[in-house]
Amino acid sequence: MGTISTRVPEDLEAELEAYLDEERLDRSTAVRKLLAEGLEAWRRERALDRFVDGDLSLSAAAEFADCSVWEFADLVEDTDAAWVAADHLEADLDEL
Repeated sequence: MGTISTRVPEDLEAELEAYLDEERLDRSTAVRKLLAEGLEAWRRERALDRFVDGDLSLSAAAEFADCSVWEFADLVEDTDAAWVAADHLEADLDEL
């Protein structure tokens, strides 16, 4: 396991201390937990951005976000992101 060392502003350290007390965690466990949660949120946000931009398919974005396709579909629905580009939808409707 690697080691990460960083300096943080006093207000952030105070907030971390409050979190440690509230969650009854030691500092290392708390920092690992918060880092993991932050990276998970970042992966999901990045996957959503890349999906909406058309860089990733739904299944590839779900894999990038480290969740199931169904969980990712729920994330997309929650953001009101368009599933299909308007020009593709119009072309499909014209073919009907």
